[in-house]
Amino acid sequence: MTWVLRRMVIAPLLVLVVALLWITLPLWLIAACAASPILPGRLRPLRVMWVAILYLTCEALLLVVMFGLWVASGFGWKLRTPYFEGIHYDLVQGTMWLFFREARRVLRLTIATEGPAPDAHPGRPILVCCRHAGPGDSFVLIHTLMAWYDREPRVVLKDTLAWDPMIDVVLNRIPARFITPNPKAGADLEAQIAELATGLDENDAFVIFPEGGNFTPRRRQRAIDRLRRLGMERMAQRAEQMIHVLAPRPGGFLAALDAAPDADVVLVAHTGLDHLVSVSDVWRELPMDKRIVMRWWQVPRSEIPEAREERIDWLFAWWEQIDAWIEQNRPVDLSTGRS
Repeated sequence: MTWVLRRMVIAPLLVLVVALLWITLPLWLIAACAASPILPGRLRPLRVMWVAILYLTCEALLLVVMFGLWVASGFGWKLRTPYFEGIHYDLVQGTMWLFFREARRVLRLTIATEGPAPDAHPGRPILVCCRHAGPGDSFVLIHTLMAWYDREPRVVLKDTLAWDPMIDVVLNRIPARFITPNPKAGADLEAQIAELATGLDENDAFVIFPEGGNFTPRRRQRAIDRLRRLGMERMAQRAEQMIHVLAPRPGGFLAALDAAPDADVVLVAHTGLDHLVSVSDVWRELPMDKRIVMRWWQVPRSEIPEAREERIDWLFAWWEQIDAWIEQNRPVDLSTGRS
């Protein structure tokens, strides 16, 4: 019954904490100003504090609005109708537009795209496969799909993110699935993913991260060891040659392919957030002054193999290409010019 804890305790507590934060804001401003000359980075405490307050405020306001929508829908009776799903998509898009607008300004972030983006072939559903590295890359991807390309994402994401109360509530009201990368015996995650990918229309984007988690050297080695335990020595050797990505887990992606036979595939790589693994990494890099580059490849459905083993080989080949692109486009610090 963890959902009771998340909805009945954590969500109201977050709203209360944000209210107290704004009441005591002058004290926080004084503390941040006093710390700014001591800590490295231009006005680092003030900039970090503003972004954190903005994010928490967006979460709290969304929770309040969504509670009102729950009441207006007949206490949840009509929440999953197209009308209310559309309202929730609009809320997410508007909130992310506001947050990223301020984050780019305050943290001096730039986001650039390369290659054929999802609007290259309008009128077709797409399956979006993205590498996973660094905090916030999924937020950047979803924001880009919604704000720049007018897509409605259906997202597969780790179940640990459900502990964020805003993410928990909103993604239980629009098409999405929380899954665990290491399911218990008998859990049919592929069936859940296939159900989510069924019935995509022309402006939908099914989003999946085949690696199953953010890249770290330890997770990379665990992925290689897992392939060897499964007797997939050739795939393990290929995974050892990829130094910037984890070996993809193809099961969920293949289930989505079968469930969405009309969808093209879009593969996404990015650089700029790669080496931000721990909280200390994020703090050390702020103010960030970073350029995030997103590279898109769009593959027509007709070019995707039909047989399962050929599809697995095809996915690994694309991940090898993504790894090579990342090596050639290492992130650059705008303040120093170094990668």
